[in-house]
Amino acid sequence: MIHQTAVVSKDAVIEDNVEIGPYTVIGPETVIKDGTKIHGQCVIEYAQIGKNCEIFNFSSIGKRPQDLKYLGEHTNVIVGDGTTVRESVTLNRGTAAAGQTVVGKNCLLMACAHIAHDCIIKDNVIVGYSTGIAGHVEIDDGAILSASIGVHQFCKIGKSVMIGAGAMINMDVIPYVTAQGDRAVVAGLNLIGLKRKKVKLSEVEDIKSAYRILFMSKLSLDDAVAKLEESASPYVKDITDFIKNSQRGITRPK
Repeated sequence: MIHQTAVVSKDAVIEDNVEIGPYTVIGPETVIKDGTKIHGQCVIEYAQIGKNCEIFNFSSIGKRPQDLKYLGEHTNVIVGDGTTVRESVTLNRGTAAAGQTVVGKNCLLMACAHIAHDCIIKDNVIVGYSTGIAGHVEIDDGAILSASIGVHQFCKIGKSVMIGAGAMINMDVIPYVTAQGDRAVVAGLNLIGLKRKKVKLSEVEDIKSAYRILFMSKLSLDDAVAKLEESASPYVKDITDFIKNSQRGITRPK
């Protein structure tokens, strides 16, 4: 159902069972897939919205990036199936650098969150109220960012990370840890998150051992990673691969 006051571009593709609320504007080159509900007074353009999403009032998706280098190049936003976008979220399209901004499946973007250009937000990520994520940030599966967090451009946040409210992230955060503070420091392992993921106790022990080797031994970071690469645990491999691919350096305990 499309409300009579909604404005829908002639080249937009609206699939079956889509609801579009009053005074919402669906701009050019937009695809809204089956079962998605868009509340009133939203603006969406140059975007692909997946199936069974819900986008709440006053959200802005696909507007031009807040980047002075953007010169009008053809870019877009992709939002995966089952994702919820709460009130007043801003989700900008990409620049020439990556071409698109991506939010994965079954994510929750809470009210007033901002996702900047060229970000990659993977599946099952939660972004808390009034959290701002700068351009080119990558956030891996299952990460949770609490309220009022700031994430510096080009930072990477690993799988199943939990970041406390008000944190300022200016370096990469390895998988399976918690981080907090300004500037953020690693505060321990995200044991609650691992339990919720039903990670086996033996694997949790492997992650604990990796944490001790990285942050509590006298080994250099390179030597610690080399030692951890002997582990057969896929969770430890997630950590070592993340560190080896880090460009900004990793957040450490205080």
